[in-house]
Amino acid sequence: MNAKTSAKGVGTNSETTMGNPYHNKTAQWIAYALFFLALAAIPFSVDDDFLLNQLATYGVYGMLALSISLCWGFGGILNLGQGIAFGLGAYGMAMTMQMQTQTAENPIPPIMLNNGLDYLPFLWWPFQNTVSGLIFAVGIPTLFCAVFGRIMFKARVSGAFFAIMTLAMLSAFYTIILDQQAYTGGVNGITPPSPLQLGSLQIDPYSPAAYWTVFFALLIATVIAKLITQSSFGLVTQAIRDDAERVRFLGYSVSSYETTIYTISGLIAAVAGCLWVMVVQYVSPAQLDVGLSISMVIWAAIGGRMSLLWAIIGAFLIQGGQSYLGDAFLSTWLLILGGFFIIVVRFLPNGLASLVEAGLGMLARKPKETSFREPSGVKPVPSE
Repeated sequence: MNAKTSAKGVGTNSETTMGNPYHNKTAQWIAYALFFLALAAIPFSVDDDFLLNQLATYGVYGMLALSISLCWGFGGILNLGQGIAFGLGAYGMAMTMQMQTQTAENPIPPIMLNNGLDYLPFLWWPFQNTVSGLIFAVGIPTLFCAVFGRIMFKARVSGAFFAIMTLAMLSAFYTIILDQQAYTGGVNGITPPSPLQLGSLQIDPYSPAAYWTVFFALLIATVIAKLITQSSFGLVTQAIRDDAERVRFLGYSVSSYETTIYTISGLIAAVAGCLWVMVVQYVSPAQLDVGLSISMVIWAAIGGRMSLLWAIIGAFLIQGGQSYLGDAFLSTWLLILGGFFIIVVRFLPNGLASLVEAGLGMLARKPKETSFREPSGVKPVPSE
């Protein structure tokens, strides 16, 4: 009797899950397509260059939330130091854009001349060429994630301990960049005087070209991340998130899977850092600040860390609220955000996405619940 009841319960839950459009892969891809079609329509309906630039920065934030969702939501790796990849990528892009404005007669950037340097440091040499500069801007933070992740996960550092280690590394990078003023600009950072130049094309940060660049980068990153989560690699990664020891006993190299998903997440954040500088033409140690990295986690948590799409939406909602409500509430906005975060974590552990999941589940069950049933005690009349 118990076995039958248990089997019946499992079957009911399975049917409920499978019947919910939220878990349907085709419906998910349709939702993603509609979302990006809506983003693609924005440049055709927005004439304000400043607003378009602001929306492009939201796209960068969306990429950061996407990277956290991939790493934390699907990989189970809470990374409080995502600002490392983001900041290093941003500095690499800023150095590349700065060197584009230097000439053979004046090869040394002003930040070095102001600090008494009369030579171009070796650190800046790769960024004299745009192609190599972009490769280094993305490659260095990605390589760091691969090496750091391999060391940590090989030693089976996970959970809160890994989060603390990433936070410590973030603070170390922040201090180094802040102290090396002659090479990084210190607290003032780097402000490239001209927009990014790609061959004969100059990408004005306030032009539709900048928005489209961020849009396609976000689109490609989202599609790749979605395909990863639906692949066999993604399924094993999610199994590791749920029970790493069981997966390890099955013969899988857990540390390799964890390192790979962590590195891919860092790669996305590094690209976001490059796009950030392209859009705002500025970078400073603030991009490696602890507060920003924690904000990335908040974006993903509020939107729904188990959903790539809703993590992006969470970043849009929070940063949009900060832009339009932060000026009105000033420092009180942080209290509002903190209270909202507490409410979501307490009542919606899976973020706002869980509301959509529950709503679609109710709609999927409604036809079955309202279907016609014969009154009890009435025998059907046999048909002739």
